[in-house]
Amino acid sequence: MPLLKNQITTSFPFRNPHINTIYKFFNTKEKPNYKRVRVETWDHDFIDLDFLTNNSFSLVVLIHGLEGSSTSSYMISTSKYLHNLGYDVVCINLRSCSGEDNKRLETYHAGKTDDIHFILNYLENNYDYQNIVLTGFSLGGNLTLKYLGEYENEIPSIIKSGIAISVPIDLTTSQAELSKLKNKLYMQEFLRSLKAKVITKSEKFPEYTPDKKLISKATTFRDFEEIYTAPVFGFDSPEDYWEKASSKPYISKIKHKALLINAKDDSFLSWECYPYELAENSSNFFLLTPNYGGHVGFVTSFRGESYWVEKQIVNFIQNELNIYS
Repeated sequence: MPLLKNQITTSFPFRNPHINTIYKFFNTKEKPNYKRVRVETWDHDFIDLDFLTNNSFSLVVLIHGLEGSSTSSYMISTSKYLHNLGYDVVCINLRSCSGEDNKRLETYHAGKTDDIHFILNYLENNYDYQNIVLTGFSLGGNLTLKYLGEYENEIPSIIKSGIAISVPIDLTTSQAELSKLKNKLYMQEFLRSLKAKVITKSEKFPEYTPDKKLISKATTFRDFEEIYTAPVFGFDSPEDYWEKASSKPYISKIKHKALLINAKDDSFLSWECYPYELAENSSNFFLLTPNYGGHVGFVTSFRGESYWVEKQIVNFIQNELNIYS
């Protein structure tokens, strides 16, 4: 019964999930001195990888969330924390998220695990690591869990585990949660960035001509996914996309050790995103649901650095996997 019980102790303001989420988002630290490697993909595109290295035998691969990048606050804090402990770190910038638009009409989505599989094979074939741990945040966490279940029989042998933080494992109910008034600010910010990208794509690919007025009026993920995600990636509808891209159906297929950390007060997540029964019936899927943390926040205090979730990542890597830098 791998249900973990490590609780987070927070000062009063951070017991509010929105304060926790927004404070972490805007509490941006200086960008690490990443070394960028551009990887050419099989479909004539590219994916940018940002490395922090210590010549370690162990590499932690980080995947950001929706419209994030290696410079997102949670990616920076996790990269620095792991690097300071001696691990090598690489941040995958999903297509169109590295600061330069990708070449193709297709960018990324919550279930596009073929890119993850491609990059992990690239890392295995081009570097000399003994251990790789895959770690994803939000959308990146959904990719992590879906990949572990979907590709279980094809995963490179050096991949030892997956860790997922603040993950909407059930996209159908999570998008409905995000569409509620309490999350209006987040929805507006996500859509602002997504809509700008779609308008750019429509100018680069004249054969793809969505109505710009329709794009500008999109107020929910369903609106956006009906215009872009579903038709571009070959889904029948937004509902078809949410069902097929969700990681929850794949969790029971995971054979590697995996950890999911979802705060109970995460305003992005529906109740369906807390898979207690799956964890109780598994010997290798671990679930940690602290009372507080918001969405990819987990800030404990205004004083000093808050590394609660980073510590949970390291505890799992060292105590459950016996992987050290």
